[in-house]
Amino acid sequence: MSSDPFFSDGGLRRGRLGTAHLVFFTVAASAPLTVLGGGVTTMYAVSGNIGAALGYVLLAAVLAVFATGYAAMSRYVANAGAFYAYIANGLGRAGGVAGSAVALAAYNAIQIGLYGLFGAIMKDFMTAKAGLTLDWWVWALLAWVFIGVLGVLRIDLNASVLAVLLVLECVAVLIFDLVAFAHPAGGSVTTAGISPTHLFGAGFGAVLAFTIASFTGFESGAIYSEEVKDPRRTVARATYIAVAFTGLFYAFSAWALTVLTGPENAQQASTEAGPGVVFGALDQYAGTVIADIANVLFITSVLAALLSFHNGVARYLFALGRENVLPRFLGATSSRSGAPIAGSLIQSVLAVVVFLAFAMSGRDPVIDLFTWLSGSAAVGVVLLMTLTSAAVVGFFRGRGGPESAWQRAIAPALGTVLLTAVLLVLLFNFDALLAPDTASYLKWLLPAIPVVAGVLGLLWGVVLRTSRPDTYRRIGQLDEEGLHEPGLHSAPEADRWATSHR
Repeated sequence: MSSDPFFSDGGLRRGRLGTAHLVFFTVAASAPLTVLGGGVTTMYAVSGNIGAALGYVLLAAVLAVFATGYAAMSRYVANAGAFYAYIANGLGRAGGVAGSAVALAAYNAIQIGLYGLFGAIMKDFMTAKAGLTLDWWVWALLAWVFIGVLGVLRIDLNASVLAVLLVLECVAVLIFDLVAFAHPAGGSVTTAGISPTHLFGAGFGAVLAFTIASFTGFESGAIYSEEVKDPRRTVARATYIAVAFTGLFYAFSAWALTVLTGPENAQQASTEAGPGVVFGALDQYAGTVIADIANVLFITSVLAALLSFHNGVARYLFALGRENVLPRFLGATSSRSGAPIAGSLIQSVLAVVVFLAFAMSGRDPVIDLFTWLSGSAAVGVVLLMTLTSAAVVGFFRGRGGPESAWQRAIAPALGTVLLTAVLLVLLFNFDALLAPDTASYLKWLLPAIPVVAGVLGLLWGVVLRTSRPDTYRRIGQLDEEGLHEPGLHSAPEADRWATSHR
C-alpha cells in the first residue's frame, strides 16, 4: 500500500453495499421524477402515441430477459469494470476492451449531458422563486463541485444521499399519480393510455427511443460488485428489482398523465407545457407548496443521476487502470474512503471541460448538450447490453454449474436478438430524440460516437495482445483484491490463450 495519505493501491472497500444500496444507485441513475417531468412529456409531444405507457412494460420485459443471463454470470464475475469484464470473459479480451470504451463513452455522455439539464432547470427555478438570474453554467459548476466532493468520499455515504433523494422524488411522482386519478379528464378514468392497439400504432419507434433513454442506468449494479456484501446474489437481486420497479412505476405514471389530460389531449398538453403538465397539476390540486417541493425534487433527481453516473465512470476507469489497460494511476483509490479517487477526478475534469465548452459556444443546455449526449448514451448502453448478453452465451459454453439451460443459453441468446432489434429501432428513429431544427448530420454522428469508441477499443485490445501480452492475459480477470481466480474468473478464450503461451 502506498504511504501517500490520500492515494492507495489497496483497492475498493469491500462489504459496504447491500441490495438496497444497489437499487438506490440503479434507480437513481434513471431519475424517476426527471423521467416523468421530462422524458414522458417529451415522448407524448414527439410521438403522439397515446398508448406509449405500455412501452415501458414492453421494454422492461426485454430487459428482464437480458437480466436473466446477466444475473447468472454476475455470480462468477465480480469486477468494477462490470460489462468490460463480462464481455472479456465471454467474447474475448479485445472484445472486453471494446466494451469498456463503449461504456466510458456512454456513461460519460449521459453524465455530462445531465449538467446541462441541471443548470437549465436550476436557472429557471431560481429566477422564478428568488429573482436570482445567473447563467445555467454557473449552477452546473456548483453541482459539479458537489458531485466531485461526494465522488471521492465513502461509497456508502453516496448511497445514503441517493436513498434520501430517491425516496422523496418517488413520493412526489406518487402524489402526481394520485392527483391524476382523482381528477381524470371527462370525470372518468380511461384505459386508452394502456391499450396495446394504440401502442403499436403511429410513433411506436419514437416511443421505444424515449423509453430506452429512460431506463439508462438500470444495468449499472455490476459496477459496484466488488463493494457489495454478497456479490454472488446482491447484483442479481438489485437488477431484477430495478427492472420491475422502473418498468411498472414509469408505465403507471405515464398512464396517469393521459388520465389527467385525456388521451386525445396528451400530445397537445405535453407540447405546450412540457414538465408544466406535471407541476401545474400539482400546483392546482395539491397546492403551491407541494408543487414547489416537487420542483426542488425535480432538481435533486437530476443531481442524484449525476452522482450515480459519476460513480459508475470512476469505477470503470479504476478497473481499466488497475489492469494496466489504461494508465496505472487510474487504479488508485483513496486511502481514507476507498473511493476510486483518480477515476473520479478524471471524470470531473472531463465533465467540466465539455459542459463549459458548450456554454462558451452558446449552445442550449437542454436542446443541445443534454439531448445530444443522452441520445448518444442510449445507443451506447443498448449496444453494451447486446454485447454483454452475447457474452453470457460464450461464458457458459462448456462450463459446468447449477444454472439452468434458460439462464445459461436460451435467455441470453433471446436477449441478444431482442436487444439487437431494439438497437436497430433506436438507430432508425434517432432523429425523434432531436429537436426538429437540429443539423441532419447529427442524426448519424451522435449515435456513431459509442460505436467509434468501441472500434477504437477493439483496436487497442489487439495492440495489447501483441505488444503487452501479460496485460492482455489479465484483462477482465482480476477480482476485488486484484487476484486471478482461474476457476471463477477465467473464460474458455483465456484458457486457450494461456495454454498457447506457456
